[in-house]
Amino acid sequence: MEPLGNLRLGVNIDHVATVRNARGSAYPDPIRAAKIAEEAGADGITAHLREDRRHISDDDIDRLVENLSVPLNFEMAATPEMQAIALRHKPHAVCIVPEKREERTTEGGLEVAREENQLAHFIAPLADAGCRVSIFIAADKRQIEAAARIGAAVVELHTGAYCDFHAEGRLEERDEELTRLRDMSAFAHSLGLEVHAGHGLTYDTVKPVAAFPEVMELNIGHFLIGEAIFMGLEPAIAAMRKLMDEARV
Repeated sequence: MEPLGNLRLGVNIDHVATVRNARGSAYPDPIRAAKIAEEAGADGITAHLREDRRHISDDDIDRLVENLSVPLNFEMAATPEMQAIALRHKPHAVCIVPEKREERTTEGGLEVAREENQLAHFIAPLADAGCRVSIFIAADKRQIEAAARIGAAVVELHTGAYCDFHAEGRLEERDEELTRLRDMSAFAHSLGLEVHAGHGLTYDTVKPVAAFPEVMELNIGHFLIGEAIFMGLEPAIAAMRKLMDEARV
């Protein structure tokens, strides 16, 4: 199958804010990082406003909305507080993610099938306000079907397990998870959903996922911010974009 279009890169700036908050200072500024990412060729900026505000703050979201030239993908939990913030700002996209206070990072996909009715009512006002609603889920047929039923426009497939298996040298399990991601990308597309992917992707793991023709966007953050320490943010993003483009060809 030929690629359905150019593969977009969304750069997640959460962990610029993590470094800032470690000292309680005003720097490094995640909005500055977002502007550098724009200049480096990012197609969008992703920011997760957590309930505990451990990294991105309300002021960060205010300033991103005011200063970005590319679309903002606002990651959020399915809570009334976050819904109100999204409806006030009306970002280009909102991505509904599971959230637990004790987790270091998002540990898995949203359980859409179990909470189908609740989530359908939750996302309806966001869609009505013009936000493109994405649901962050595992590469699981049952969850994809539920995401389609509740009216989501996009599913973002969780690539964390694939990346973890690769890092741990569990190559057979890695390849099985990659096959699952590929098959579920095609399945989600067949239901009329736009397909995104992300979580844990690195230079070593991005190309097989970028090669899936149905995947239209990758959201990558923590790895790029880490690489920026050694090579700068703009070169780190440029290197990732090059790998994505090579895979797409």
